[in-house]
Amino acid sequence: MPSANAPAALDDIRVLDLAGEIGQYCTKLLADLGADVIKIEPPEGDPVRDLPPFYHDEPGPDKSLYWLNLNTNKRSATLSIADAEGRKLFEKLVATADVVVESFEPGYLDGLGLGYEGLTQIKPEIILTSVTGFGQTGPHAHYKAPDIVGVAMGGIMWLAGDPQDPPNVPPWRQGYISASIQAAAGTMMAIYHRDVQGEGQHVDVSMQEALSIAQENAMQSWDMLEALRNRNGERGMIPINFPGVGAYECSDGYVFGYVGTPGGAAWTELLGWMIEEGAAEDLAEEPYFEFCNNLNLRFLQGLLQDTATLGQKIQMLSHVEEVLKRFIASKGKWEMYEGGQGRRLLFGIVSTPEDIANNPQLQYRKWLTPIEHPELQDTLQYPGPPYRLSETLWAIRRRPPLLGEHNSEIYEGELAMQQEELKRLRAAGAI
Repeated sequence: MPSANAPAALDDIRVLDLAGEIGQYCTKLLADLGADVIKIEPPEGDPVRDLPPFYHDEPGPDKSLYWLNLNTNKRSATLSIADAEGRKLFEKLVATADVVVESFEPGYLDGLGLGYEGLTQIKPEIILTSVTGFGQTGPHAHYKAPDIVGVAMGGIMWLAGDPQDPPNVPPWRQGYISASIQAAAGTMMAIYHRDVQGEGQHVDVSMQEALSIAQENAMQSWDMLEALRNRNGERGMIPINFPGVGAYECSDGYVFGYVGTPGGAAWTELLGWMIEEGAAEDLAEEPYFEFCNNLNLRFLQGLLQDTATLGQKIQMLSHVEEVLKRFIASKGKWEMYEGGQGRRLLFGIVSTPEDIANNPQLQYRKWLTPIEHPELQDTLQYPGPPYRLSETLWAIRRRPPLLGEHNSEIYEGELAMQQEELKRLRAAGAI
């Protein structure tokens, strides 16, 4: 194992973060890998600072939990790129940077002389990553694209929810997160190319395109079968209520089952467990005993083809489902999970945030990361690494920055600007 002071994967990379909400997870991923990410905020602060929920429900620019989660390891410098002198200051920073990440409407930075062509005049090998709803080109390039538009136009909203529902919005900005993940991957590929070939490039990320991989096999179903995938709720691709598949209520929460599908034990094992505990009711008797022992996806395929017995078998499935519900409801979620795991039955806990915090596996691996916040007089727990690198440690090295916290450090210490000049720029609204 490397020591705590081992080099980070991106510790020789500087990133200027001009991204709005759609791209801030991208720059967080880069910062947590060691990049020096400077969050360039307008003098009044990034709007994400105003998004709930807030620490102790007290609104404030340094108390947004959403902001805090997206901005670990970054430094904050304030400047207005809409101001001519602010742009000159930004150009000085570009000369020191490897990557600029932005999410403005296509053409906006070009109009300021800060698009890709303009940036290459300052630093020829610069990498510009643009994260937008629909990309830099095409008839939709200038459409507004909040997260709900991305997940709708990306197709995943059509697949989310129960059949009787209208299309559902997946929770908490899945469009933004998907776009940011692809933006981070594209940026790292561009860094590698620059290191090998010595040239930068423009990384163009479309949220709509980034979400295309979240549609499972919906596109292939249409291309190959001309079949339109629809919302099936918790059952996923299974078209009917199938015992052992879906969410089940326990005495203290929920578990999710996928029994009878490839990868785990068969329904025979679940029925045996129920019989052991005297909870099988009449499922241990015919005709249900043999019926339960044959419950699998092959049975399901035959069921839908045999229309003569379809009604009777649907009734039997409903009865088995009700007995199974009573069995699971008598157990706690951890009892159901651990008992199922011991029998290779595919049951998992539907984890609440509290469950995640108390999960023994995550606790053993010290996944939650405590970070001190002196300004809050508290230590907050942050989500841990999405991956673990054996030689270049992932780490949260600093808490998210206060607004403009690093102005002096960056402008005076790194750009050698005088205090009087900074006072003038501050009075003019440039920083």
